[in-house]
Amino acid sequence: MVNSQAIRRVIREVAALRSSPPEGIRLVTSEENMLDITGIIAGPTGTPYEGGYFRVEFQFGDEFPAVPPKCQFATRIFHPNVSKTGEICVNTLKKDWKSSFGIEHILVTVKCLLIYPNGESALNEEAGKLILERYEDFARQAKLMTSIHATPKVRECVSLRTH
Repeated sequence: MVNSQAIRRVIREVAALRSSPPEGIRLVTSEENMLDITGIIAGPTGTPYEGGYFRVEFQFGDEFPAVPPKCQFATRIFHPNVSKTGEICVNTLKKDWKSSFGIEHILVTVKCLLIYPNGESALNEEAGKLILERYEDFARQAKLMTSIHATPKVRECVSLRTH
């Protein structure tokens, strides 16, 4: 169970993000559980992720904000710093965490990771190797995965007329 101080902080952060979200980022919350939070990051322009929308799920533990929340991609993505299970490799969520950081900082950092992937510290070895050795092949694979898993599908609309 998350402590009440952490819950109040999360509620404040969610309210602030809803009133003034960073460009290309929004939040989805559950009505049943205020700690069930998903960030939606629009794929940045000029990247292989452009046109996609990526869900990042948060799990807050007892020690938040002293300890970072667990965050992972819920949307499949081909990225050197994201494992095939969605684990994110970024120092902000590990050794560089500060209790002053919050949901917005994490989402902005993850968005920056989409712009500047780091092939040197790869969780996805295939993506890491491609980005370092054959960027065009990496970009092609990342665009393909984005089109399959992160691009909203247009639903067919059926027009019903009454006589």
